[in-house]
Amino acid sequence: MAGVGLHPGLRDSMLSPSMLSPDSRFPIPALMSDTLFAKIIRREIPADIVYEDEHVLAFRDINPQAPVHVLFVPKQPIATLNDLTPEHAELVGRLVLAAADYAKREGFSERGYRTVFNCQRDGGQSVYHIHLHLLAGRQMAWPPG
Repeated sequence: MAGVGLHPGLRDSMLSPSMLSPDSRFPIPALMSDTLFAKIIRREIPADIVYEDEHVLAFRDINPQAPVHVLFVPKQPIATLNDLTPEHAELVGRLVLAAADYAKREGFSERGYRTVFNCQRDGGQSVYHIHLHLLAGRQMAWPPG
């Protein structure tokens, strides 16, 4: 797992104990941005974390829009969907797969759920660190907003 999920350019030799999550299997990039989500990833502010692997952290939204509202955040800081490159395809896929796994594990995958990425101000993005919203536990309306 050495070096997996690190910000491009980081090497194992650049990791110190202070850069590890409480679950030390998952290194936290030292060059992470200073967004709210970066602070949650670094455990500088608390969150109700429901999922973590070396690439993704998921936690309950503090302003839920449904009975289940979880944010899936890549540990690699990327401001908006507009900043994605082809090299990020696997990481974005990991966000989606983590959300689907969570839905199955929590027992609402068959009933249904919604996943949403917001991009930029008009798209409803308020934290400039990409994240996937998973909403469940109620009937979703269309159009959404």
